[in-house]
Amino acid sequence: MNTNEKNVKITNADPSALGLFGLAIVTLVASSQKLGWTQGVTYILPWAIFLGASAQLFACINDSKRNNTFGTTAFGGYALFWYSVAFTWAIKIGIFGKDIALTADPKQLGFAFLGYLIFTVYMTIGAMETHKVLFTIFFLIDFLFIGLTLSSFGIYSELAHTIAAVSEFLLSMVSFYGSAAAVLNNHFGKEFLPVGKPFGIFK
Repeated sequence: MNTNEKNVKITNADPSALGLFGLAIVTLVASSQKLGWTQGVTYILPWAIFLGASAQLFACINDSKRNNTFGTTAFGGYALFWYSVAFTWAIKIGIFGKDIALTADPKQLGFAFLGYLIFTVYMTIGAMETHKVLFTIFFLIDFLFIGLTLSSFGIYSELAHTIAAVSEFLLSMVSFYGSAAAVLNNHFGKEFLPVGKPFGIFK
């Protein structure tokens, strides 16, 4: 009997740079519509599916291989969010028929956004012990969902829409920075772009 055993360690690259890039692109395109710089959601759909959803799903799967529960949950949760949003927009513009679009109740979206606000709040707490750039990203997502939730329920609709639009645009900019930091810091083997130390409150 051959008792020789070999342990092979497979190292996966950090997928957060791609996940944050996907988030940055889709929120940039989506915020352009909320801010009134562009019109409609038709051309946002592919970016929501491939960048907002698929890029983050890729990051989720690969973070899972790295035994990163936080990254897996964050990227996976928001990947599924963007798949759902893309499907919702497809219904809204009548891809599945006008009758289905006419029967849609926007308050149901409000409850979905409320659920994601709850999710984002506890993920924001977790991000405090990662680094400050990631915490800022989650902090801005909190305000995005506050705005989306209130707007969907018709509460301070104009103010809520503005909160959602501005926070989504800022989220895009910070996500670009976070993606760049994840790529360049690893590539150069040093802190080329500072991300800030964890708050150190819970650890």
